[in-house]
Amino acid sequence: MISVGILGFWGKMGAFVREAVGLESDMRVAFGVDITGGNCGDIPVYKSFGDVKESCDVIIDFSSPAALKDEIFWAEEHKAALVLASTGYSSEDIAMIERASKSVAVFRTANFSVGVNLLVKLVREAAAALGENFDIEIVERHHKLKADAPSGTALMLADSAKEAFEGGKQYVYGRQGQVGKRGKEIGIHAVRGGNIVGEHEVMFAGEDEIITLTHSARSKKVFAAGAVRAAKWIAGKPAGNYRMDDVLKDT
Repeated sequence: MISVGILGFWGKMGAFVREAVGLESDMRVAFGVDITGGNCGDIPVYKSFGDVKESCDVIIDFSSPAALKDEIFWAEEHKAALVLASTGYSSEDIAMIERASKSVAVFRTANFSVGVNLLVKLVREAAAALGENFDIEIVERHHKLKADAPSGTALMLADSAKEAFEGGKQYVYGRQGQVGKRGKEIGIHAVRGGNIVGEHEVMFAGEDEIITLTHSARSKKVFAAGAVRAAKWIAGKPAGNYRMDDVLKDT
């Protein structure tokens, strides 16, 4: 039985993670950590990792980077794997995560949707196969409350495509005015409106044909399901950095 600790327990994503864990016969929620504390049935919820009395195999974190230092310290002390789904990490945070991966297994990605990570793989393969004869444009669409642009997933897709050109592409974020002819670039465009969960489109435009790869998330539950799948996969793994590509290779 794989035991899970959930950071950001009372948040919307925390609820989705609890639901996703509940669907797995070989997983259980051992405890939660959330600034409000309290209990959820027989699951204890602590205000900080310093108060946690239980142990777990994996921590799933859909919170904010604010608790990262305490989370890593606790994970290293208890040899728990980390599944990090927060965004907005600083360079110092990323360096801390990298150091943690020397002593515990760490799983971090900009998007936990299995479909998105498959899209990343397909984009990499398409860019390598099509080469310089096809221009690449990425359009991402999210709800009107999303604070950052472009999305981390759009950048992940751009980085995947860029690998095929040995870094020989620059990113252009939107276009306005007299921009001149298109150069050696990958265009990235952001759309914000309504309650769009997340849509990503990668277009390869050639002389007489266009190839488009797309992914549309209809509910945030897909991210929780992906994180739980990652948690199940990473439990018991040796220290190191892991990503969804590793999971997909095993399926």
